[in-house]
Amino acid sequence: MTTNTASSAEPRNRRILLVEDEQTIADVVRDYLLKAGFQVDMAGDGFTALKLAASRQPDLVILDRMLPGLDGVEVCRRLRQSMSVPVIMVTALGTEDDRILGLEMGADDYVTKPFSPRELVLRVKSVLRRSIKEFAPDPPVEAAGLELDPASRTVTLRGVPLALTVREFDLLAFMMRRPNQVFSREELIKAVWGWDFGDLSTVTVHVRRLREKIETNPTKPDLLKTVWGVGYRFDHKPTDTVQLSIDGKEGEHGRQ
Repeated sequence: MTTNTASSAEPRNRRILLVEDEQTIADVVRDYLLKAGFQVDMAGDGFTALKLAASRQPDLVILDRMLPGLDGVEVCRRLRQSMSVPVIMVTALGTEDDRILGLEMGADDYVTKPFSPRELVLRVKSVLRRSIKEFAPDPPVEAAGLELDPASRTVTLRGVPLALTVREFDLLAFMMRRPNQVFSREELIKAVWGWDFGDLSTVTVHVRRLREKIETNPTKPDLLKTVWGVGYRFDHKPTDTVQLSIDGKEGEHGRQ
C-alpha cells in the first residue's frame, strides 16, 4: 500500500483551543473549525485557558487579546514558558502597538476583529501546516554555530537548544538556506507567512525576537543584519580552516 505524502502534512483532526469570552463569536468560530475537521476545546477566560492547555495539549491556540481575569498577552507569555504550541492572537485593538505587543509575547499570527471566520480557519491551517512534521522534510542546515533540523523542528546554537515559535523557526530556516541574500519585508511576509499582503511590522518583530535568541549582542547583530532601505540578510562567511603547529605557526593548510 502506498502512502500519500501530500496528505501527511495536512492539518486534519488537530485539536484547537479556542479562547474567547464573547459567546456568540466563540460559537461561530467553533462551528467553522468543526466543519473544517478540527477538534475544539473552549475557554472563556485566561486562567481556564492555561489549565486546558496543560491538560489537553492542543496543536494550536486561538487566543483573544481581551479576556477577563488574565488578558491574552499574559496568557501567551505563560504558554511560551511551558510549551511551544502555535498561537494566533485575535484582537479588537487595531493599533500597531497592540499588534506588536502580541507578537513580542510570542504569537505566531494575529487576526483583527471584525474578521471572517473562513479567513481565520485558513490562518489556522497555514500555521499548522508549518508546525506539522512533513514526511520528507528539507535536510538539516548548519551555519555560524546554528544547527537547524526541519524534521524535528529543532534549532541549537553551539549545542544549546533554542525555544523558537513556529514563525521564528520558519523565518530562520528561510534565511539560513539563503545566506548573504537580501530580502525585503514584503518578500519575507509572502515567503514565510504565505500572505500576499499584510502588516510588515510582523516581520520586524520576528526579526527582533530572533536576534534576541541567536545574536551575542542583539543591538549589534552579526548574523541577521538590516540592510537599510531594503530589508534583511543572514550573513554567513565560511570559517577559514587553520592548522596550527606546536609553536603556534600556521601549517601548510592554513590561511593563504
